[in-house]
This record gives sequence, structure tokens and C-alpha cells, in this order.
Amino acid sequence: MADTVSYRPKAGEIPTQPGVYRFRDKNRRVLYVGKAKNLRARLSNYFQPLRSLHERTRRMVTTAASVEWTVVGTEYEALQLEYTWIKEFNPPFNVKFRDDKTYPYLAVTLGDRIPRVMITRNRNIKDARYFGPYTKVWAIRETVDLMLKAFPMRSCSDGVYRRAELTGRPCLLGDIGKCAAPCVGRISPGDHKSLAIDFASFMAGNDSGYLRDLNEKMKQAAGTMDYEAAARHRDAIQALEGVLGKSAVVLPENIDADVFGIAHDELAAAVQQFIVRAGRVRGVRSWVVDKELDMELGELVETVVQNAYDGPDAPPREIIVPELPEDTAELEQWLTQRRRETPDPSAARGRLTGRVELRTAQRGDKAAIAQTVEMNAKNALILYKTRRSSDFVARSKALNDIQDALGMDHAPLRMECYDVSHLSGTNIVASMVVFEDGLPRKDQYRRFSIPESTDDTESIYQVITRRLAYLKDAPAGAGSPVIEDSAADEETALDAEGAAGADQIVDAAEGRRRKFSYPPNLLIVDGGQPQVAAAKRALDESGVTGIQLAGIAKRLEEIWLPDSDFPVILPRNSDALFLIQRLRDEAHRFAITYQRARRKRDIGTVLGEIPGLGPSRVKELLKHFGSVTQLRKATPEQIAEVRGVGPTLATAIFERLSEGGSR
Repeated sequence: MADTVSYRPKAGEIPTQPGVYRFRDKNRRVLYVGKAKNLRARLSNYFQPLRSLHERTRRMVTTAASVEWTVVGTEYEALQLEYTWIKEFNPPFNVKFRDDKTYPYLAVTLGDRIPRVMITRNRNIKDARYFGPYTKVWAIRETVDLMLKAFPMRSCSDGVYRRAELTGRPCLLGDIGKCAAPCVGRISPGDHKSLAIDFASFMAGNDSGYLRDLNEKMKQAAGTMDYEAAARHRDAIQALEGVLGKSAVVLPENIDADVFGIAHDELAAAVQQFIVRAGRVRGVRSWVVDKELDMELGELVETVVQNAYDGPDAPPREIIVPELPEDTAELEQWLTQRRRETPDPSAARGRLTGRVELRTAQRGDKAAIAQTVEMNAKNALILYKTRRSSDFVARSKALNDIQDALGMDHAPLRMECYDVSHLSGTNIVASMVVFEDGLPRKDQYRRFSIPESTDDTESIYQVITRRLAYLKDAPAGAGSPVIEDSAADEETALDAEGAAGADQIVDAAEGRRRKFSYPPNLLIVDGGQPQVAAAKRALDESGVTGIQLAGIAKRLEEIWLPDSDFPVILPRNSDALFLIQRLRDEAHRFAITYQRARRKRDIGTVLGEIPGLGPSRVKELLKHFGSVTQLRKATPEQIAEVRGVGPTLATAIFERLSEGGSR
């Protein structure tokens, strides 16, 4: 492999000013857009020796055929130009947003002569004020129904309104007091627009003032014995309090902020945005970001915030994020400009004022709601992965893509993945998990006890050798049953083990031996070239054929094949890599769970051999020290402090644990 790409520009040709750069492929398609405070310093990172680049970055650089840049005057201008070009070119190596466009909003069309309140998914109505989004349509309908009791503005369609004008008869809402009926002249267009502005102002968070005014009007009407008016004001107060009761108070009433939470892994990020106005959560947005290149949380925050306000939404004066990006000052300047450019007919001069600030929440109420938002983001990421895993079309595409990427004759309908777990070289165990048609087959999971091994590669060799031993007499390929003398289904099924070195774990649920089922089309090991080489050695020695072997290296998420100098790189947001990662992660979880359970059982067995130390005292010891590690570190005097353990017994425990550690 060459040290770098052929189109690398000379260092002296690249300016040192701020600017924006674009990588293009041979067809002139823009692959990636980035910005830099110093173009020469940033671009030099991409033109290091290829072997030193991150695999994902290397794939982008080698896919590109040219790089070009544009110098700008300031870092803020670079931020603006990068944002514009990403929207224009939609580069595949920049992040992709899966937005929540199906969520309903409450809109007040303040730009109309007779404004209307409506529920819509259209975010492009001119001069409209939007509130939400709401997760459920019924929730927003309840809100509108209550609000119309206090602010009886128009909510009918244009057709219904014109029909009422022509006939001189209002609709039912006008007759029951939920519309001021401007269609028949009961209220002037100017007064009705003031009513609509009050409606929007209340929804935006200016609620305490309206409640105080209504209370005063109710008392005055009652004082003059105008009980009908007092009753109307009372009903309006109850309606507004009902609306407020649907939004929990989370911050002081003077707080207007958007709070972002982000949960991310190597391939995707889930974003949650809580819209807080006057201390109450007025709306929630959520979306998923697909990542092609590795991104730090700060970089992710920048792209997420830009995407959140790419539309009619005006940024509030305070935005709370999990981590501040590197160019916070420039991003704040961009957000402030967006805020001042956003039309708002209910605001003075039709525009919002004030500077936007990005902050992280350290303590108090803001930190509490930030934790809530982050928890929602984590749950959303789990839900996204679960739904993606259960999608039949996505699974089928993943299997076909794996077949193409690894050069297999058939799609890997049965895949097995192996992982090794140990504690500082002791208690070595391994796991085997099985996926068929892209879904886990937990009844066919297996666990292995490895009595002695020098390192992970030797452990992999032993496990694969023991697994393939059952295939020697069976033809390779789907549908060939083989017999197994090792069984374990769920992690709760920890029962008796047989002789050391044999795979003799008995199924706790069925109490009998299970079978290895069928040989895999694809056998995956957790690791890179060394682990794949060890597995290949076991495969060659077994004489079994027809099984594709691969390894997945966690740090770079790259796929290694036997006797290959370079890995297979799957796209970061591909269903194929998602499926292989899920298989690897499940193998790791299954192995670590078994390893921890063995450690816990082993210490109980060791302590149970000491005369005078029964199960209750063993439990008391572990409860007192919190872990086996802390118990092993304890001195006889510290052990003697445990209830029911005297100095003599403490000494015996110390000596027994010391003997176990030396072995």
C-alpha cells in the first residue's frame, strides 16, 4: 500500500487561514464537507501514511479522487459555509439525520387576516407559530379543546369558514362558545387577531400573567354581581389550569430553554430535545443520526444543534447540551442570527431578540432535567436498534451484504460467534452464540470452560477445535445435524459442570444433553488477525470445509478474513455491520455473564471448604466486603470484624484465600 493518496496537495499549497474543504470522488460527487480554523493543519491529518489513519477515514480518503478548499475570513463564516454545503450536497460521509417529520404540531397562522389554530404536520406555513411537537395526536387535541374555552379563536377549515360567511350562520363551535365567530361579525378581525396572539403567547409560556388577569376579572364580575361573566372567567381559569397541568413544572418559571440529550455508539446516535418554556416541557423531539466517520460528542452536538434549528423553529436564548463543541462561540453567533431572522408576528417588530447561549448543566434543576433527557435518548437508541433488528427487509439486506462483502457463495443463514472472557488470566471461559436468519437462537447458545491457556489466541484455538470436533463426521452445510456434549441456554442456566476441560454444562431447564444443531455458514471470532489466524489453524486441523471464517476487531469495527493483509470495511450505517456488531456484542455479554457467575460460585466453593464457615457466614462476608476482590485484599484483622467471624476463623479464611491466589 502506498504511504498516501496520489492527489495529496503539497503542504505549501494549503493555506493556513480558516476555510471549508470538500473531498470529491472521480465523478466529482462531494463525499465529505468539513471546516477548519487552519486548513493546512486540518487537511494534513487526512494525508498521513494510510496505515496510521482510522479505517473509516482511510476509506473516505481512498474513495476520494481530489480535495478542494475555500478560504473565508473568520471561523464563523467557515461554520456558515460548511452548513450550507452539507445541506446542498448531502455528502455520504457526513452524518445522516432520520428526523421526526411524522410528529404533529399545533400551529397558529398569525400571518392570515383571520388567524386559525390547527393541528398539522406541515412545517412550512408562512408566518405561523408552531408549538410541540407532540408525540400523540389526542394529546394536542385535548390541549386545543381546553384552550378554546379561554381563547375562543377560529379553528375551522377555510371551506367551513367561507360557508359560514355566505350563510350568515356560525358553526357549532360558535354556538357553544369555543369560537368568537368572526365569520358572522361577532368580533372584529383586529380583535380576533389579538385573541390569536394571546393564544400563541400563552402557549409560548406567558401563562402566569393571563391567570392573574382572569382571576382579577372574575373577582370584579362577582363584586358587581355579574355572575354569568364571573362563571365564564372561572371556566377559562379552569381550562388554562388544565392545560398547565399537562406539563410538569421542571424549572423555575423564568426559564426558556431547549435541552438536548444524546446517546451514541460507533454507528448511530439517538437525540432527544425537550422544549422548555416558562419552566414547563411544551414539546419533545427525537431523531436518529447515522454516523459514517468517527465523531467526538462535541462534534456531534454541533451537527445536532444545526439540524434542530434548520427550519422555522427559533432557538431559545438558552440551549443546554451534554458537551460544548470546540467552536462554541461561532455556533452561538450562528444560532443568534437564526433567532433574529426567524419571523414571529407575536413579538415586537415581528422578530425575536436576545443572544443565544450554549451551556452544559452541572447541578440543580437543569442538571436533573438534562439527566432525564439523556435517559430518554438512551432508551430511544435501544428502541431504534430493537426495531432495526426485527425488520425482516433490513435483516435480509444485511445477510446479502455480508455474503457480497465476504465473497460467500450463499447468504450466511446460520452464523456463530465466539468470545473469550477471563479475569487476569484466570477463570477462562468462552461463549458461542447463534443467529439464524439474522435473529438470535438462544436455545443454541453454548458456554465453554477452558482449564488452561496462555493467551486469547490459544483460547480461541481450543474452543474452535472443540466445536469443530463434532463436525468431522458430518458433511458441512446447512441441515447436517451433529451431536454435542455441551449445553447451556440462558445465562440463568448455570448448573453442574463435568470434568475439567470437557464441555459438560447441563441444561438446567431440561436436565439433559443438548445438540450443537447445525454447522454454521459463517463462523465469527471477536478479534483481529491473531484471533482469526488461531481459528483458521483449528479449522484446517479439523478437516471441516464449507465454513467461512471472519473476525471483527472492536476498536475499528473492521472485518478480518484469513490470510488477508487488509480488512473488509463495511459502511458505518449499513445493516450488515449492525448485524455483525450485534452478534459480537451478544457473544461478549454471554461470555462475561458466565465468567462472573463462575467467579461467584468458585469463591463460595472455596470458602465452603473451611471448617466452621457455612453458607450464612459466606454470605455475610461477601455482603460486608462488597466483592471477592476486596475480600481477597482484606487482612485477618479486617475479616475478624465481620459478624460471626472470630480471629481464628479469620486467619483460616485469609490463609485459604492466599493459597487460592497463589495458584
